[in-house]
Amino acid sequence: MNAMPFGPSENPELRNRLVSRREQLRDEISAALRSSGDAENATLAGHVHDLGEESLADLLADVRLAGIARDVQEVRDIEAALQRMQAGTYGVCTDCGKLISLARLHVYPTAKRCRPCQETREKTRKVAHTGTI
Repeated sequence: MNAMPFGPSENPELRNRLVSRREQLRDEISAALRSSGDAENATLAGHVHDLGEESLADLLADVRLAGIARDVQEVRDIEAALQRMQAGTYGVCTDCGKLISLARLHVYPTAKRCRPCQETREKTRKVAHTGTI
């Protein structure tokens, strides 16, 4: 390793971006969950009148839940990045131990792998899922 990893004091801009995004996501998740409950109550109250409307309501609920799950995963990634900052390992690739470029961290502040290791992982996962590249 040629340089030191980034701790919370080394790059406060990245830490502030992570904290700000985490709060934004938490607000969005809360709003989506409240909205989801309202939609379910409306459906139960008889606002859906036929199978087509029920199917559409189910599809929209599934899309909402998928969005919530994606946001929850992003919050988890942010929490993990903040923990790495606190531990002094933020900016160190979890696969090869080399530093992740600052440019990559500015674009993708929750990155836990350097670009070459991430590309290798994506290719490996693609082969595992499809059997081909």
